[in-house]
Amino acid sequence: MNARMLPVSTLFVLIWFCIFTPGADCRQKEKVDLGNNSRDISSLRLRAENGDPKAQYLLGRSYMTGAGVSQSHAESAKWFTQSAAQGFSEAEFSLGYLYEHGDGVPLDYRRALSYYLAAAKQGHRIAANNLASMYEYGRGVKRNLDEAKRWYRAAADHSEIVAQCNLASLYFREHNYPQAVRWFQAAAQQHDPTAQENLAWMYYTGTGIELNYVEAAKWVRLAAEQGYARAQLDLAYLYEQGKGVPLDYTSAYTWYKMAAAGGEKRAAARLKSIQQVMTHDQIQKASAAAEQLWRSLPKNHGVANSSSIGNSFVE
Repeated sequence: MNARMLPVSTLFVLIWFCIFTPGADCRQKEKVDLGNNSRDISSLRLRAENGDPKAQYLLGRSYMTGAGVSQSHAESAKWFTQSAAQGFSEAEFSLGYLYEHGDGVPLDYRRALSYYLAAAKQGHRIAANNLASMYEYGRGVKRNLDEAKRWYRAAADHSEIVAQCNLASLYFREHNYPQAVRWFQAAAQQHDPTAQENLAWMYYTGTGIELNYVEAAKWVRLAAEQGYARAQLDLAYLYEQGKGVPLDYTSAYTWYKMAAAGGEKRAAARLKSIQQVMTHDQIQKASAAAEQLWRSLPKNHGVANSSSIGNSFVE
Protein backbone atom coordinates (compact mmCIF):
# COMPACT_ATOMS: atom_id res chain seq x y z
CA MET A 1 0.00 0.00 0.00
CA ASN A 2 1.43 3.33 -1.02
CA ALA A 3 1.66 6.20 1.44
CA ARG A 4 -0.69 9.08 0.83
CA MET A 5 0.23 12.71 0.58
CA LEU A 6 -2.03 15.03 2.53
CA PRO A 7 -1.99 18.74 1.64
CA VAL A 8 -3.77 21.69 3.14
CA SER A 9 -6.80 23.57 1.93
CA THR A 10 -8.10 27.08 2.08
CA LEU A 11 -11.81 27.61 2.51
CA PHE A 12 -14.73 29.57 1.16
CA VAL A 13 -17.59 27.09 0.51
CA LEU A 14 -19.90 25.52 3.01
CA ILE A 15 -19.09 21.93 2.05
CA TRP A 16 -15.44 20.93 2.06
CA PHE A 17 -13.13 18.01 2.35
CA CYS A 18 -9.68 17.48 3.65
CA ILE A 19 -7.59 15.86 0.98
CA PHE A 20 -4.67 13.69 0.07
CA THR A 21 -4.18 15.10 -3.43
CA PRO A 22 -1.41 17.72 -3.81
CA GLY A 23 -2.40 21.24 -4.74
CA ALA A 24 -6.15 20.87 -4.36
CA ASP A 25 -8.27 23.81 -3.27
CA CYS A 26 -11.15 23.31 -0.83
CA ARG A 27 -13.15 26.36 0.17
CA GLN A 28 -15.87 27.24 2.61
CA LYS A 29 -18.58 29.85 2.22
CA GLU A 30 -20.85 31.23 4.84
CA LYS A 31 -24.59 30.97 4.29
CA VAL A 32 -25.89 34.50 4.57
CA ASP A 33 -29.48 35.52 3.82
CA LEU A 34 -28.87 38.66 1.84
CA GLY A 35 -32.37 39.10 0.55
CA ASN A 36 -33.04 39.18 -3.16
CA ASN A 37 -35.45 41.99 -3.84
CA SER A 38 -34.83 45.65 -4.55
CA ARG A 39 -36.24 46.79 -1.21
CA ASP A 40 -33.80 44.58 0.72
CA ILE A 41 -30.84 45.78 -1.33
CA SER A 42 -31.85 49.44 -1.14
CA SER A 43 -32.13 49.28 2.62
CA LEU A 44 -28.83 47.42 2.87
CA ARG A 45 -27.09 49.92 0.61
CA LEU A 46 -28.40 52.87 2.61
CA ARG A 47 -27.07 51.42 5.85
CA ALA A 48 -23.77 50.57 4.18
CA GLU A 49 -23.39 54.08 2.80
CA ASN A 50 -24.04 55.38 6.31
CA GLY A 51 -21.04 53.42 7.57
CA ASP A 52 -22.62 50.31 9.10
CA PRO A 53 -19.80 47.70 8.90
CA LYS A 54 -22.14 44.70 8.94
CA ALA A 55 -24.27 46.21 6.18
CA GLN A 56 -21.12 46.95 4.18
CA TYR A 57 -20.06 43.33 4.56
CA LEU A 58 -23.49 41.99 3.60
CA LEU A 59 -23.64 44.28 0.58
CA GLY A 60 -20.23 42.98 -0.45
CA ARG A 61 -21.54 39.43 -0.08
CA SER A 62 -24.55 40.29 -2.22
CA TYR A 63 -22.21 41.45 -5.00
CA MET A 64 -20.13 38.32 -4.61
CA THR A 65 -23.11 35.99 -4.97
CA GLY A 66 -25.25 38.10 -7.31
CA ALA A 67 -28.11 38.13 -4.78
CA GLY A 68 -30.32 41.06 -5.78
CA VAL A 69 -27.56 42.79 -7.75
CA SER A 70 -25.34 42.05 -10.72
CA GLN A 71 -22.44 39.93 -9.55
CA SER A 72 -19.22 41.92 -9.25
CA HIS A 73 -16.17 40.89 -7.25
CA ALA A 74 -14.78 44.41 -7.67
CA GLU A 75 -17.83 45.82 -5.91
CA SER A 76 -17.51 43.09 -3.29
CA ALA A 77 -13.94 44.15 -2.63
CA LYS A 78 -14.98 47.80 -2.37
CA TRP A 79 -17.54 47.13 0.36
CA PHE A 80 -15.46 44.52 2.13
CA THR A 81 -12.61 47.06 2.32
CA GLN A 82 -14.84 49.62 3.98
CA SER A 83 -16.14 47.09 6.46
CA ALA A 84 -12.70 45.64 7.17
CA ALA A 85 -11.37 49.14 7.88
CA GLN A 86 -13.74 49.13 10.85
CA GLY A 87 -12.43 45.79 12.07
CA PHE A 88 -15.37 43.63 10.97
CA SER A 89 -13.84 40.15 10.99
CA GLU A 90 -16.10 38.57 8.34
CA ALA A 91 -15.12 41.32 5.92
CA GLU A 92 -11.43 40.91 6.78
CA PHE A 93 -11.68 37.21 6.05
CA SER A 94 -13.59 37.73 2.79
CA LEU A 95 -11.19 40.41 1.59
CA GLY A 96 -8.28 38.13 2.40
CA TYR A 97 -9.84 35.45 0.25
CA LEU A 98 -10.30 37.86 -2.67
CA TYR A 99 -6.66 38.91 -2.49
CA GLU A 100 -5.48 35.31 -2.18
CA HIS A 101 -7.31 34.37 -5.37
CA GLY A 102 -7.17 37.64 -7.30
CA ASP A 103 -10.96 37.98 -7.51
CA GLY A 104 -11.98 41.60 -8.03
CA VAL A 105 -8.56 42.76 -6.82
CA PRO A 106 -4.99 42.04 -7.92
CA LEU A 107 -3.68 38.75 -6.57
CA ASP A 108 -1.63 39.73 -3.53
CA TYR A 109 -0.61 37.08 -1.01
CA ARG A 110 0.82 39.61 1.42
CA ARG A 111 -2.46 41.48 1.66
CA ALA A 112 -4.35 38.21 1.89
CA LEU A 113 -2.12 37.18 4.77
CA SER A 114 -2.65 40.52 6.50
CA TYR A 115 -6.44 40.32 6.32
CA TYR A 116 -6.54 36.66 7.34
CA LEU A 117 -4.34 37.48 10.32
CA ALA A 118 -6.58 40.37 11.38
CA ALA A 119 -9.67 38.16 11.25
CA ALA A 120 -7.95 35.19 12.88
CA LYS A 121 -6.85 37.33 15.81
CA GLN A 122 -10.54 38.06 16.39
CA GLY A 123 -11.28 34.36 16.55
CA HIS A 124 -12.45 33.79 12.97
CA ARG A 125 -11.90 30.06 12.56
CA ILE A 126 -11.94 29.90 8.76
CA ALA A 127 -9.49 32.80 8.56
CA ALA A 128 -7.22 30.95 10.98
CA ASN A 129 -7.30 27.89 8.73
CA ASN A 130 -6.50 29.95 5.64
CA LEU A 131 -3.75 31.82 7.46
CA ALA A 132 -2.22 28.48 8.42
CA SER A 133 -2.39 27.42 4.79
CA MET A 134 -0.47 30.55 3.77
CA TYR A 135 2.26 29.70 6.26
CA GLU A 136 2.40 26.09 5.16
CA TYR A 137 2.78 26.94 1.48
CA GLY A 138 4.86 30.08 2.00
CA ARG A 139 2.36 32.38 0.30
CA GLY A 140 2.99 36.01 1.18
CA VAL A 141 5.29 34.95 4.00
CA LYS A 142 8.28 32.70 4.55
CA ARG A 143 7.19 29.09 4.89
CA ASN A 144 6.79 28.27 8.57
CA LEU A 145 5.29 24.94 9.58
CA ASP A 146 5.25 25.82 13.26
CA GLU A 147 3.06 28.85 12.54
CA ALA A 148 0.93 26.71 10.23
CA LYS A 149 0.35 24.22 13.03
CA ARG A 150 -0.37 27.02 15.49
CA TRP A 151 -3.15 28.50 13.38
CA TYR A 152 -4.56 25.17 12.24
CA ARG A 153 -4.73 24.21 15.89
CA ALA A 154 -6.46 27.48 16.81
CA ALA A 155 -9.23 26.63 14.35
CA ALA A 156 -9.22 22.88 14.96
CA ASP A 157 -9.65 23.35 18.70
CA HIS A 158 -12.88 25.17 17.92
CA SER A 159 -14.22 22.31 15.80
CA GLU A 160 -13.35 23.74 12.36
CA ILE A 161 -13.41 20.50 10.36
CA VAL A 162 -11.21 21.63 7.47
CA ALA A 163 -8.57 22.80 9.91
CA GLN A 164 -8.75 19.48 11.72
CA CYS A 165 -8.13 17.66 8.45
CA ASN A 166 -5.38 20.03 7.39
CA LEU A 167 -3.65 19.66 10.74
CA ALA A 168 -3.95 15.89 10.43
CA SER A 169 -2.52 16.09 6.91
CA LEU A 170 0.44 18.13 8.09
CA TYR A 171 1.17 15.66 10.86
CA PHE A 172 0.82 12.79 8.40
CA ARG A 173 3.45 14.25 6.08
CA GLU A 174 5.76 14.61 9.05
CA HIS A 175 5.11 10.93 9.91
CA ASN A 176 3.55 11.96 13.21
CA TYR A 177 0.85 9.38 12.70
CA PRO A 178 -0.67 9.37 16.20
CA GLN A 179 -1.46 13.08 15.87
CA ALA A 180 -2.74 12.52 12.33
CA VAL A 181 -5.10 9.86 13.65
CA ARG A 182 -6.23 12.14 16.46
CA TRP A 183 -7.29 14.96 14.15
CA PHE A 184 -8.77 12.75 11.46
CA GLN A 185 -10.84 11.19 14.23
CA ALA A 186 -12.01 14.62 15.32
CA ALA A 187 -13.22 15.47 11.81
CA ALA A 188 -14.60 11.99 11.21
CA GLN A 189 -16.69 12.23 14.37
CA GLN A 190 -18.19 15.41 12.91
CA HIS A 191 -19.38 13.25 10.00
CA ASP A 192 -16.91 14.40 7.34
CA PRO A 193 -16.79 11.55 4.79
CA THR A 194 -13.25 12.13 3.61
CA ALA A 195 -11.91 12.19 7.15
CA GLN A 196 -13.84 8.98 7.78
CA GLU A 197 -12.27 7.39 4.71
CA ASN A 198 -8.81 8.60 5.71
CA LEU A 199 -9.23 7.23 9.22
CA ALA A 200 -10.45 3.94 7.79
CA TRP A 201 -7.30 3.72 5.64
CA MET A 202 -5.11 4.23 8.71
CA TYR A 203 -6.95 1.43 10.53
CA TYR A 204 -6.75 -0.78 7.45
CA THR A 205 -2.99 -0.32 7.07
CA GLY A 206 -2.15 -0.03 10.76
CA THR A 207 -0.61 3.38 10.15
CA GLY A 208 -0.34 5.28 13.44
CA ILE A 209 -2.88 3.01 15.07
CA GLU A 210 -3.33 -0.70 15.67
CA LEU A 211 -4.48 -2.49 12.53
CA ASN A 212 -8.19 -3.12 12.88
CA TYR A 213 -10.30 -4.21 9.91
CA VAL A 214 -13.54 -3.90 11.89
CA GLU A 215 -12.84 -0.24 12.66
CA ALA A 216 -11.76 0.30 9.06
CA ALA A 217 -15.08 -1.13 7.89
CA LYS A 218 -17.01 1.00 10.38
CA TRP A 219 -15.52 4.29 9.21
CA VAL A 220 -15.43 3.50 5.53
CA ARG A 221 -19.11 2.50 5.63
CA LEU A 222 -20.03 5.85 7.17
CA ALA A 223 -18.23 7.62 4.33
CA ALA A 224 -19.71 5.30 1.69
CA GLU A 225 -23.23 5.93 2.96
CA GLN A 226 -22.65 9.64 2.42
CA GLY A 227 -22.06 8.94 -1.26
CA TYR A 228 -18.26 9.13 -1.22
CA ALA A 229 -17.21 7.03 -4.19
CA ARG A 230 -13.70 6.17 -3.01
CA ALA A 231 -15.10 4.89 0.28
CA GLN A 232 -17.68 2.85 -1.64
CA LEU A 233 -14.84 1.21 -3.55
CA ASP A 234 -13.05 0.37 -0.32
CA LEU A 235 -16.17 -0.95 1.40
CA ALA A 236 -16.78 -3.21 -1.59
CA TYR A 237 -13.21 -4.45 -1.36
CA LEU A 238 -13.66 -5.33 2.32
CA TYR A 239 -16.74 -7.39 1.43
CA GLU A 240 -14.86 -9.09 -1.39
CA GLN A 241 -11.98 -9.97 0.93
CA GLY A 242 -14.04 -10.64 4.05
CA LYS A 243 -12.00 -8.20 6.11
CA GLY A 244 -13.85 -6.48 8.94
CA VAL A 245 -17.13 -7.66 7.43
CA PRO A 246 -18.45 -11.08 6.36
CA LEU A 247 -17.29 -12.31 2.98
CA ASP A 248 -20.18 -11.28 0.74
CA TYR A 249 -19.79 -11.05 -3.04
CA THR A 250 -23.29 -9.68 -3.50
CA SER A 251 -22.61 -6.73 -1.18
CA ALA A 252 -19.20 -6.26 -2.76
CA TYR A 253 -20.75 -6.10 -6.23
CA THR A 254 -23.40 -3.66 -4.99
CA TRP A 255 -20.85 -1.23 -3.61
CA TYR A 256 -18.53 -1.59 -6.62
CA LYS A 257 -21.49 -0.64 -8.79
CA MET A 258 -22.09 2.41 -6.62
CA ALA A 259 -18.44 3.41 -6.78
CA ALA A 260 -18.39 3.02 -10.56
CA ALA A 261 -21.51 5.16 -10.91
CA GLY A 262 -19.82 7.78 -8.72
CA GLY A 263 -16.85 7.96 -11.05
CA GLU A 264 -14.37 5.62 -9.36
CA LYS A 265 -12.55 4.12 -12.34
CA ARG A 266 -10.99 1.18 -10.52
CA ALA A 267 -14.44 -0.18 -9.73
CA ALA A 268 -14.99 -1.40 -13.30
CA ALA A 269 -12.07 -3.83 -13.13
CA ARG A 270 -13.21 -5.10 -9.74
CA LEU A 271 -16.73 -5.68 -11.08
CA LYS A 272 -15.39 -7.68 -14.01
CA SER A 273 -13.28 -9.79 -11.69
CA ILE A 274 -15.93 -10.52 -9.08
CA GLN A 275 -18.51 -11.49 -11.71
CA GLN A 276 -16.44 -14.60 -12.35
CA VAL A 277 -17.36 -16.03 -8.94
CA MET A 278 -21.01 -14.93 -8.84
CA THR A 279 -24.18 -16.50 -10.14
CA HIS A 280 -26.53 -14.68 -12.50
CA ASP A 281 -29.10 -14.35 -9.71
CA GLN A 282 -26.52 -12.82 -7.36
CA ILE A 283 -25.52 -10.28 -9.98
CA GLN A 284 -29.14 -9.37 -10.63
CA LYS A 285 -29.82 -8.97 -6.91
CA ALA A 286 -26.71 -6.84 -6.42
CA SER A 287 -27.54 -4.64 -9.40
CA ALA A 288 -31.05 -4.01 -8.07
CA ALA A 289 -29.63 -3.15 -4.65
CA ALA A 290 -27.19 -0.71 -6.24
CA GLU A 291 -29.99 1.01 -8.13
CA GLN A 292 -31.94 1.43 -4.91
CA LEU A 293 -28.89 2.80 -3.09
CA TRP A 294 -28.20 5.21 -5.94
CA ARG A 295 -31.68 6.67 -5.54
CA SER A 296 -31.45 6.95 -1.76
CA LEU A 297 -27.86 8.00 -0.98
CA PRO A 298 -26.43 11.51 -1.44
CA LYS A 299 -24.20 12.08 -4.45
CA ASN A 300 -20.70 13.02 -3.41
CA HIS A 301 -18.39 12.19 -6.29
CA GLY A 302 -15.24 11.98 -4.21
CA VAL A 303 -13.03 10.92 -7.11
CA ALA A 304 -14.19 13.67 -9.45
CA ASN A 305 -13.24 16.76 -7.48
CA SER A 306 -10.43 18.35 -5.54
CA SER A 307 -11.22 16.22 -2.52
CA SER A 308 -9.93 13.09 -4.22
CA ILE A 309 -7.89 10.70 -2.12
CA GLY A 310 -4.69 9.41 -3.67
CA ASN A 311 -5.04 5.73 -2.84
CA SER A 312 -7.52 3.26 -1.44
CA PHE A 313 -7.56 -0.24 0.03
CA VAL A 314 -7.51 -1.59 -3.53
CA GLU A 315 -3.94 -2.17 -4.68
